[in-house]
Amino acid sequence: MSPTNTAGPAERTPSLGAIAAVFARHANLTFGGGSATIAVLHREIVARRRWITELEFQLAYALSRLTPGTNLLAFCTAAGWLPRRGTGAAIALAAASIPCSIIAVVATHFYEAWQRDATFAAALRGALAAAVAVMFHTAWVLAAPHVRAAPRKALVFVPASIALVSVFSLSPFTVLLLAAAGGALWPAQSEAR
Repeated sequence: MSPTNTAGPAERTPSLGAIAAVFARHANLTFGGGSATIAVLHREIVARRRWITELEFQLAYALSRLTPGTNLLAFCTAAGWLPRRGTGAAIALAAASIPCSIIAVVATHFYEAWQRDATFAAALRGALAAAVAVMFHTAWVLAAPHVRAAPRKALVFVPASIALVSVFSLSPFTVLLLAAAGGALWPAQSEAR
């Protein structure tokens, strides 16, 4: 994520058809999970089309992580809401969810037959390994601007968050709330010193 387009209103208000096209294409044809899709949507709706600002994107992303359920759909709903309110949210949600739901039903129908095939099983293991790599790349794309802006915070918050989830078994929601409180208590000016 580049630091461009960080302040002020977005440059363009998209048509509902454009929202449907972008969310249908990228939410249904980007592989690697929700985080990879959100990174691609960042490029499309912030950097390329300037429908929302970087700060609005960060808000939509943060809120989607705090909501229960599928974070990608929560993000798409928030990202559609920002430029076009309720109608934009409904269009983005429908475009991001209906086509991939149909694909999932069809794939599930054939899964039982495919799982007995050795070639399919090997391909699935390869795809899983690649999906993990894509998740790491996406994590860096989303975190890089914040790491560059506040490296000390990153050195504290990342390992602390990992420990809170993996060692102390805190829920991701609790960790996000604790990180938000810690970020609010750690003034931005102290990072510049």
